[in-house]
Amino acid sequence: MDTNTKNIATSVPVRTVIVSIVALWAVHFAVTTLRAYVVGFEFQDEMLWRRGVVTMVGVAMTMVLWFLLRLLDNRPFWLRVAAAIVLAFPLAIPIAQTNQMIFADISQMEEERYGQERGIKVRRDEAGNLLVDVPIKRIRPWDDGTESAEAIEDELISESIIIAPAPTETERWALIIELALGRYFLMLAWASLYFAMVAGFAARAAERRAGEFRQAAKAAELRSLRYQVNPHFLFNTLNSLSSLVMTNKTERAEQMIQTMSRFYRHSLADDPTSDVLLEDEIDLQKLYLDIETVRFPERLRTEFDMPEDLRDARVPGMILQPLVENSVKYAVSRVNRPVTIKISAREEFDRLVLTVADDGPGVPEESEHGFGIGLANVRDRLEARFGPDVMLESGPVPGGYRSEIRIPLTRNG
Repeated sequence: MDTNTKNIATSVPVRTVIVSIVALWAVHFAVTTLRAYVVGFEFQDEMLWRRGVVTMVGVAMTMVLWFLLRLLDNRPFWLRVAAAIVLAFPLAIPIAQTNQMIFADISQMEEERYGQERGIKVRRDEAGNLLVDVPIKRIRPWDDGTESAEAIEDELISESIIIAPAPTETERWALIIELALGRYFLMLAWASLYFAMVAGFAARAAERRAGEFRQAAKAAELRSLRYQVNPHFLFNTLNSLSSLVMTNKTERAEQMIQTMSRFYRHSLADDPTSDVLLEDEIDLQKLYLDIETVRFPERLRTEFDMPEDLRDARVPGMILQPLVENSVKYAVSRVNRPVTIKISAREEFDRLVLTVADDGPGVPEESEHGFGIGLANVRDRLEARFGPDVMLESGPVPGGYRSEIRIPLTRNG
């Protein structure tokens, strides 16, 4: 398994693991304590701190289980489950042993209380047998060994009777195993929770990585579409510049070169994947139209309508360029009369509406494929940036042609 997969699988924070372990054993402590009060066990205060010690040992053993299981995070799921089943039981035994050892004196106190309630003495001998001292009457004979009704003297003595023999080693281990089974299933429950956390964090990490890949792909697409604009415009501009030079229109050529320099300095300064201020986008189109005005000084007219409160709206950089270029190419350059290109912006129901219109001849000839390419470029960039929540309408209108963009209205900052 590669390094990336390993990073995903082991991404459960240590703090999350510790909190889950402590929470599980805290619930067990609370449920056990509540049960003891409901059942009415004696010595509740004495048992409380002892139960706390057992709980802490349980937390420690579960932490050991986690240290072992995390070594197998990159292994197949069935192997991790098998490891949890095998490892949890040996780790449950120290918990059971601690429980048996620390509660041993509670058992002795309970036995003594039982004897006091019944007026007998209950105790354990050195071997661990549970004894009860029972008073009995003994008959003492005369010195000559005879016993007669007249010669009997009663004497009360105490005799110890075994009521429960000391448990054998086998019985002690059977009790430990019985106690360990309860803690074993508790640790398996936590192991299941841990596997779920690993899967959850791995899924979220994979989703984040997929999101990063999608974002990188989107950025690459935006760059590709943006860079399709610049060479096309440069090609047309250089052709125009060549024509001016060849016709000895040096002043207009120099003006075009200077304006073109400002245009490219402005357009190339921004990240092609980032949004720009609407004010900057309009200024960029003004520079472009200034360049085209040098080519068509008698035919190209421009109008701009941008409300003050929309200057800080955000738009993809050079998104209007193909639309404005289409108006120049298919309206201004095709007629011998003045043509006005109008760029306007307005707000409608939290949407930014951008319009590029001209009063040229209207629909371009069907054979002009460049017109459709420009519109497709704008549509692709808008969908890559905003998804389906965009609208691009382009078509003839009475007295000319109009293209309209509708995108979500976002502002600077």
